[in-house]
Amino acid sequence: MTEASLLRAAPDAIATAARRVMARCDELARVSAAEASIERVYLSPEHARVNRLAAEWMRELGMRTWQDAAGNQVARIGDPSAPALMLGSHLDTVLDAGRYDGIAGVLMALEVVRLLRVPVAGSGADGTGADGAGGWTVPLPFAIEIVAFSDEEGTRFGKALLGSSAVAGTWNDAWWGLTDAGGVSLRRAFLEFGLDPGRIGEAARRPDELVGYLEAHIEQGPELDRAGEPLAVVSSIAAARRFQLVVEGEARHAGGTPYDMRRDALLGASEAALAVERLCAAEHHIVGTVGQFEAFPGAVNVIPGEVQFSLDLRGEFDGERDRVWDALARELDAISGRRGLRWRAREVHSAPAVFCAPLLQDVIEGGIRSTLPPRSEEPPVIFSRAGHDGMALGAIADVGMLFLRNPDGVSHHPDEAVSAGDVAHGIRALAEAVLLRGTQRA
Repeated sequence: MTEASLLRAAPDAIATAARRVMARCDELARVSAAEASIERVYLSPEHARVNRLAAEWMRELGMRTWQDAAGNQVARIGDPSAPALMLGSHLDTVLDAGRYDGIAGVLMALEVVRLLRVPVAGSGADGTGADGAGGWTVPLPFAIEIVAFSDEEGTRFGKALLGSSAVAGTWNDAWWGLTDAGGVSLRRAFLEFGLDPGRIGEAARRPDELVGYLEAHIEQGPELDRAGEPLAVVSSIAAARRFQLVVEGEARHAGGTPYDMRRDALLGASEAALAVERLCAAEHHIVGTVGQFEAFPGAVNVIPGEVQFSLDLRGEFDGERDRVWDALARELDAISGRRGLRWRAREVHSAPAVFCAPLLQDVIEGGIRSTLPPRSEEPPVIFSRAGHDGMALGAIADVGMLFLRNPDGVSHHPDEAVSAGDVAHGIRALAEAVLLRGTQRA
């Protein structure tokens, strides 16, 4: 892959683009359902507000915009009859979120279009012709689409990747019965948002409509920060499974029940949580997290008779992840047998590992190289332990991802950060990757 630059943009233009991304991240952070933190969930008034803002910024670039049948905000520029290279990420958040997870990738994609678009003869003042095709720094054999996905996190209804699953054509009608904490069903939320559940299939894209999907995202871990590197090529996105588990014992008086008669669900579940840490720490590239843990009846003077807890299990490869789950199930059997307990599990999410396409890894590597001094070492290649919309898009298109350094690896937290300098490098690398993809044969 060549290290020569294809981009006709001065460093000051890219620095300006990075400052605009940072300022817009701040602007979107103010669109929140919570006064003192960032909270923006699917099919909420805040979702509608950020879609409107994104649409305004897309139209500034001469892009044709629309909100699709799943509530994703979409824009397109280029030959209307050509397949598209899709760029994007998500605008929804977890509770008490940071301001860059997903959001930075959408805004960087907009800046890529700004940098690559050049006026052509007969075009309007915004650089687009009457048909919206526009001109490019280097002629591209595809259009460019930007998608601001609407529900990557799954915060409201407990099911991640709803927006990108609709685009991938993998929507499951069983999801209509999902409910939020207030008992509102996904179907009702669609209607209240102004969407028609009966038209969800219209969001789906065909494989022949796309030449690939590229996403820039902050790394949600510390590898780049520890290595002192601003950018990395992503090799794959982790295989993930999520479970809701219940351990059942017997609720009895805390003072009157001797230890040989206790069937304490809390102690059994606690052993299971510690087993998650032990089993995962012993495996390469496997991480498990118990993020929710609740005891019932919850009285200070009653032995817990039931505990409900969550398990998030991720791995680089499906088989390794599943082997750890099988080992944990055996641990739960043994714990339950010793303590006179019962346990059960309900799987609420499963996604296979998605491996980034070699061609798109190559163009991202070339894009990163364009930001480095000559004869630099190869850019780092890491796998993503976090999930992304590319997991869903992999069903219909080749996927490639670019990671940006995240100081100390903090994410899903208000301390989440990225520097304007790294964003500038990322915009440059992503733009170069788009141009390089235009020179490659699939």
